[in-house]
Amino acid sequence: MVREGFVIGVDVGGTKVAAGLVDREGAIRSQTRGSMISNRGPVAGLEAVKAVIDQVSFSSNAHDSIRAIGICCPGPLDPITGVVINPPNLPCWRNFHLASEVSQIYGVPVKVDNDANAAALAETLWGAGRGYHNVFYATVGTGIGTGIVFDGRIYHGRTGAAAEGGHMTIDYRGPRCGCGKPGCIEALASGPAIARRARTALSTQPGLHSSLLDLAGGNIEEVTSQMVGQAQAAGDPLATSILRETVDFLSVWLGNIVDLLEPDVIIMGGGVASMLRPFFVEIRNQLPNHCINPRCQEIPMVHAFYGEDAGIAGGAALSSERLAASLRM
Repeated sequence: MVREGFVIGVDVGGTKVAAGLVDREGAIRSQTRGSMISNRGPVAGLEAVKAVIDQVSFSSNAHDSIRAIGICCPGPLDPITGVVINPPNLPCWRNFHLASEVSQIYGVPVKVDNDANAAALAETLWGAGRGYHNVFYATVGTGIGTGIVFDGRIYHGRTGAAAEGGHMTIDYRGPRCGCGKPGCIEALASGPAIARRARTALSTQPGLHSSLLDLAGGNIEEVTSQMVGQAQAAGDPLATSILRETVDFLSVWLGNIVDLLEPDVIIMGGGVASMLRPFFVEIRNQLPNHCINPRCQEIPMVHAFYGEDAGIAGGAALSSERLAASLRM
């Protein structure tokens, strides 16, 4: 007999934690957010996660219908064991058995993975990648994270460390990335990288007039990537130049991705990807210049479905197989 059942998706960040009640069709029925306690030890961090899970399950009166819990968490982590190893922005957890701790509290199966992997799975199951077998997902925002799904399963590699596509070097002479490597796509096309290039252009060309200065109140150091997007939309030449350069970087990078993986679809999410959505056609038009695959332009490039809720949906997707199994019982 088919029964109603839900999974809870949890999105853990350095400063916030969110949880949502998700049904078997990927619809988020309800959600809540709270503060993540990342600097007071493992118990305090666990209690912050527990607080949002409790709130979303009891406020929806669904605590008896929870079949599984999935958690998106910054890495490094081990998706097989559910151990959070040593994420820089979560100092509360070092080799912390997050999956087993949460499972022990709630008595349901718990899966843990990084946010990009989980979001890629959610988009494949329920979102913009539905109907495709092999999916490449990228979230382009403060950083660049990627996830790879082959035939409905996340590709983790040998140890769970695969799919760090944001740290592929496309210019070995380029700026050093936070990971330590030179010229990663994250160091060239993420939000902070876009803002940095705009600030450099303004500071090295003193006579240059740009609406970016007006948006930043005359302070070059206050320029953000969001301001670059605003200025470009209003026709500012400098902002347009910065974003077109970003398009060039992404075209080179995605050409390499296509040659390596030849996915059925490329899904782009995150704040910068939303800003660059009008340029998706231009990126696809550039692919033949950076790709040996003669059919590269047949691969659709689409915007992610879940947006800001990608972490919640991703967490739920990690446990979707458990949900399906429980509903068949």
